[in-house]
This record gives sequence, structure tokens and C-alpha cells, in this order.
Amino acid sequence: MTSARTASPPHAARAAASGEAASARRAWQYVDSLTPHLFVPTAERPVRAKLRELSGDTRVLPHQHAWAQLAISVTGTVHLRVPSATFVVPPRRALWIPPGVEHAVTLVETAELRTLYIYQAEGQCGPGPGDSAANLWRRCRVLEVSELMRALVCDLPTLPDDAPAPSAAQLARERHVSALLLDELRQATQLDLRVDMPRDKRLHSLCQAVLDDPLAHDSLQAFAHNSGASPRTIARLFRQELGCTYLQWRQQVILAKAVELGASGLAIGQIAAELGYTPSAFSAMVQRACGLSPVRFLGMQTR
Repeated sequence: MTSARTASPPHAARAAASGEAASARRAWQYVDSLTPHLFVPTAERPVRAKLRELSGDTRVLPHQHAWAQLAISVTGTVHLRVPSATFVVPPRRALWIPPGVEHAVTLVETAELRTLYIYQAEGQCGPGPGDSAANLWRRCRVLEVSELMRALVCDLPTLPDDAPAPSAAQLARERHVSALLLDELRQATQLDLRVDMPRDKRLHSLCQAVLDDPLAHDSLQAFAHNSGASPRTIARLFRQELGCTYLQWRQQVILAKAVELGASGLAIGQIAAELGYTPSAFSAMVQRACGLSPVRFLGMQTR
């Protein structure tokens, strides 16, 4: 992957300095998950929707639920963190979160975030009882959001339980929409936008710096230099904790950043340049890593 890069060292140095300055200036606003007890899903109302408009530089504190959750950003890209990984969720994507998984949300830009709380019967983990045996629903997954799913999500009522009770007709419609939505969710395509994070605190801190600025450490040697450890030690830690090499892990960071840039409206050529690639090298990397064209991977086919 290193040979495909075209960014010069001065460009990378400027990007690193810019990222460090931005981090130093950033003042995060911390908020809690806000009234989840007013949107508890039940067998009678299996899908509850909550709408929040959050400004950039907001972090939702770590929390968890007894039910499953689907986080969908209608506008703006969000980063969702679980104990072992970080996920990038741009518009036209959604993140499935199984019951009991602690998660925190970071917004790097203003976003309209719709959260679906999904009822799980005893022993269930998935959109329906028949999906419980599938281990894939027992871990967080980034999914494509079809136009139908997006329309169904936006149609669900977002009133809390302390609002006037819905009428019988409204409840009947909500159940129909919920059933179709769960079926659409079951058929959604999974995308690999997961960036695993190590448990080692020193390594975790440096990996977070790469997430904040993917151009800052373009080689294992550069990463190791900033850690104070030898390249051999860092390489061993990556294999032990993440089961991959540093460059393989960093490629996942690059792909996640590409999705974020694509969601902001940049063309593929601009995205490639921002990440230090030529357009052809970027396309080849995405195709090799994901088996998808950049247009499909970045969700541009619906624009």
C-alpha cells in the first residue's frame, strides 16, 4: 500500500501539524443519551424511533441498552465507538448495535441522528426471532440503507411515551411500517467500516491519533517513533491485539476516512488526493480491499 501513495513528506507533515492543532483547539460538548426510558420497545411496539439533531464537536457519553439499536445518520457523519472498535457511519449507512453493548457517539459535524430501539424477545439477537442463531447479529455491523429503509425510518413516529398516546389507527400503521423495516434490515448489505482498537493503553492512544489524522503516521517506523517503542515491538503488539499488521490496520482507517470524505460531497479524485493517492491507485486499493468499486463503496450510486 505504501507504494501507491503520492503524498510528499512535507504534505504529510503539514497534515499532521494541522490535525494536532485542530485537536488542541477542539472543545468537545459532552451529553448523555437522553431519556431512553421514554422510548422502550415492546412486543406491541417493536421498533421505537428517536430523533436528535446534534451539533459538531458533540460526544454522547458511553451507555448501553437492554434492547438492540440501529443508529442512522440522516445528515452528517458520526463516529460510534464500542470497547474494541470504532465505526464510521455516514448518511446512507446504519450501525446495528446488539443488546448490552456499551457505545459512545462522536459527531465531527452537525448531524440529524435517528436512533431505532428494537425489541428483542428472550434469547433473540437480530431483526426477528429466526435470526437469533446467526452470530453475525451478535456483533456490531455497518449496513447499507436502501431508499426504502430510509423512507421507513423517517416515517416512524418519534414521540416519547410521555406524549399523548397514539390512536389505534396510528399504532396499526406503526406496526406495518416496523414489520417492513425489520424485513428490509434483515436483507441489508454489510460494509466493512470497522476499525478495531487495541486494549494496550499506549497503543490505543496512538491509534486514536491515526484515526484523527490518517496521514500522520504513514509507516510502521513513523508510528513506532512516536510511541517510543521499537518497530518490532509495535508490530508484535498489532499481531497480538488486532491480528493484523500496522499497514493493514491503517488501510481500514483510510477506508473509513474515505467514506467520511465521500459523505461530505467530495468527488473520488478529491478524496484520493486528500488521502495521498492518485485516483487510479485509490480505486485499485478500494477494489482490492472491499471487492467494490469506489462509487459503490462510497455510496455515490444513489446521488
